[in-house]
Amino acid sequence: MTAAAVVPAELDVLAAGGASSGALAAVEDAIDAVFTPVAEGLSAVVFAEIPLLGVSFPWIVGWLILAALIFTVYFRAPQFRNFGLAVRIARGRYTGDDEPGEIPHFHALTSAVSGTVGLGNIAGVGVAVTIGGAGATFWMIVAGLLGMCTKFVECTLGVRYREHHPDGTVSGGPMHYLRRGIAERFPSAFGRNLGKLLAGLAAVFILFFGVAGGNMFQANQTFAQLSEVTGGEAGVLGGDGAALVFGVVLALVVGLVIFGGIRSVGRVTSRLVPAMALVYVVACLTVLLVNLPLVPAAVGAITSGAFTGAGVAGGVIGALIVGFQRAAFSNEAGLGSAPIAHSAVRTRHPATEGYVALLEPFVDTVVICTMTALTIVVADTPYWREAQAAAVAGQDPAGVTVTSSAFETVLPWFPYVLTFAVALFAISTMITWGYYGQKAWTYLFGRSTLSERIYQVVFCLFVVIGSVLTLGAVLDFADAVLFLLALFNIIGLYLLAPVVKEEVAAFRAARRSGEVVEMAPAERRATTRT
Repeated sequence: MTAAAVVPAELDVLAAGGASSGALAAVEDAIDAVFTPVAEGLSAVVFAEIPLLGVSFPWIVGWLILAALIFTVYFRAPQFRNFGLAVRIARGRYTGDDEPGEIPHFHALTSAVSGTVGLGNIAGVGVAVTIGGAGATFWMIVAGLLGMCTKFVECTLGVRYREHHPDGTVSGGPMHYLRRGIAERFPSAFGRNLGKLLAGLAAVFILFFGVAGGNMFQANQTFAQLSEVTGGEAGVLGGDGAALVFGVVLALVVGLVIFGGIRSVGRVTSRLVPAMALVYVVACLTVLLVNLPLVPAAVGAITSGAFTGAGVAGGVIGALIVGFQRAAFSNEAGLGSAPIAHSAVRTRHPATEGYVALLEPFVDTVVICTMTALTIVVADTPYWREAQAAAVAGQDPAGVTVTSSAFETVLPWFPYVLTFAVALFAISTMITWGYYGQKAWTYLFGRSTLSERIYQVVFCLFVVIGSVLTLGAVLDFADAVLFLLALFNIIGLYLLAPVVKEEVAAFRAARRSGEVVEMAPAERRATTRT
């Protein structure tokens, strides 16, 4: 997920300060002073911890994992039974170019994945295996597998209740399925008003996080990493002037994409996401191959540590909770953000995109996060062991430096690879959240070319602001409102779960009747032309 949603205080990647000059620093301090009490109050509620067998964990994590478990049982584990079908649909074997929507299944998937894969997959996993030990990886995988079903539910609803516009574009997401879906299932004044209230809150929360956590944080951390590898304050990127220039350039890059809408976003992310995943996975595989004889022992440590929790904070329950927490914070399952991208897909059957969406937590958590964790465990650096001892003693956990130290055992130049990965992750996240925020903006303020352009200009301005200012309290507030969205979104998912069953049954019936036939994309295009 976006790095901001990995609880910023826990990540030592946040070495970048804000503005260094007097005037900008004063502005930053004034804004933080306004937001600090609000952010602290809201965070105290959203991330409040509840005790379980002597260990505390945020109730919002329990809310997300419980929903994932309930949906997995209710829908009979589609993430396991229909994984192959999901891959075939993503490859375009069940839908044609003539179906309603804007982008193919694969572009919808990569657009959504680009919003979840980020610094949290690098630094957040370092936190997980530091606090919870190797065993936290096992529970992170379990939570990721369960979260696949939540994505299946919310993205099916996203397509079912999307709105088609005269120009061929599409709007979808929790703003639409909460309003229209709840009113449809409960056709009363109470149902209509409840749907409108939940939809309005969802739009506000998504818009705020899109501008802050999905934008400013990414810009700030990208500049921080670039500045660090080029010599810090004494280097070529030292000072506010360099940050300003960097922000303008980054805003232009992001603006070129988001001004083109979801089709432009889909085209870019369909290339950017595989590229950034390949770069990172190759780096992980390099460490694993160099240490190949140690891999079986590392896998054993992950498995046994999940049920013993020896030497880590909280024991086995601590490993479980930390693993669940990192997975929930990483893949966004249940938060309602991903359905915005998935709703733009070309399909006549909403369930098809539900199946494609379940691949998203698999890529984000089961593959990328697990590769990071396995790399750390195999490298078994002195830095990681020291960080674990410090975590058990109650000190703040290390994050990105744990991960970086693991790579440096084999790749001493890895900080440069990490910088490249951070830049790719950040840009892809900003592009996707720019689109998410735009859909929330138009839901609240109306859909017109002028309205969209105003939002896009504002979004790009905040790229520049994020590069120069940190605004930590604003980002903390954005984190809290994003996860508060999960509370309202999942209530809606429970109420609308029977609708998803109807869509699944309809798609299965279409396959049985021959209405929907599996074909290679080229065959389907030829059939459409004739």
